[in-house]
Amino acid sequence: MTGRGMEYGSLADFARHGAREHLARGPVAVILAEDPVEVATTLRHHRDLGFAALLLVASPEIDLPPTGSGVVRIDHDLTADGALPAVLNTIIRTAPDRTWIYYCYNAEYLFFPFCEQRSVGEMLAFHAEERRDAMLSYVVDLYAGDLEAHPNAVSLEDAHFDRTGYYALARPDPATHHPKERQLDFFGGLRWRFEEHIPAPRRRIDRIALFRTKPGLVFRPDHTFADEEYNTYACPWHHNLTAAIASFRVAKALKRNPGSAFDIHSFRWHNSEPFAWHSKQLLDLGLMEPGQWF
Repeated sequence: MTGRGMEYGSLADFARHGAREHLARGPVAVILAEDPVEVATTLRHHRDLGFAALLLVASPEIDLPPTGSGVVRIDHDLTADGALPAVLNTIIRTAPDRTWIYYCYNAEYLFFPFCEQRSVGEMLAFHAEERRDAMLSYVVDLYAGDLEAHPNAVSLEDAHFDRTGYYALARPDPATHHPKERQLDFFGGLRWRFEEHIPAPRRRIDRIALFRTKPGLVFRPDHTFADEEYNTYACPWHHNLTAAIASFRVAKALKRNPGSAFDIHSFRWHNSEPFAWHSKQLLDLGLMEPGQWF
């Protein structure tokens, strides 16, 4: 990708001077770049899915390669407490009502049923027709099969993931001490196998990564919304579409952090499988749901 897109020095600058222009057409992909790893491929993947706008949010000190025309760069310290809610809640407040927003980090790649033939706009139009304003996604951990060749655990050509080991638990409601309706906490992947290195609040793999803006909507630090219906996996009547995000983020962190880096010599185990970069593989393993969309 060559050339440069628009740049804003802060979230406040974007909200005042860029939001009206760049959020006018959706769906909008918000890419949070925590480091320079695979930023270009992340942007290209989501551009190819059909997102109308790409917002790249990164800490100002991160030196990123040229992102290509059409990408909007927003400087924001992603290491600060509450960085993700600050970004998304600013975008929610400034975007037109009913705009579809998607968010992920660099080296993460969205897949949805039949995404090789259908655009994200087509998929979200169908989802909206089913009166759904949000979509559950599962974060599927990717990792390089050979950590000696790829010490940062990232390799698109040698990507692997876990084909088993995923499970769900009822999500308790602190107010009633009963499970929340149509909400579950999902676990699996590297966060499950190496849970001793992962703080308990970060072990879930569910993320409401696609949602529509509306007045008063609030995104919370635990990757859920204050509107509980946004956190449900399906409507009361039938199964709905879900998506998957193939992500190197946890593998990167485990090999970067001193507390885990020297304890892990390989992420591969007997249930590892090469990642095919195709939605059918994820559908066949039940890692996303086509619902009524065929």
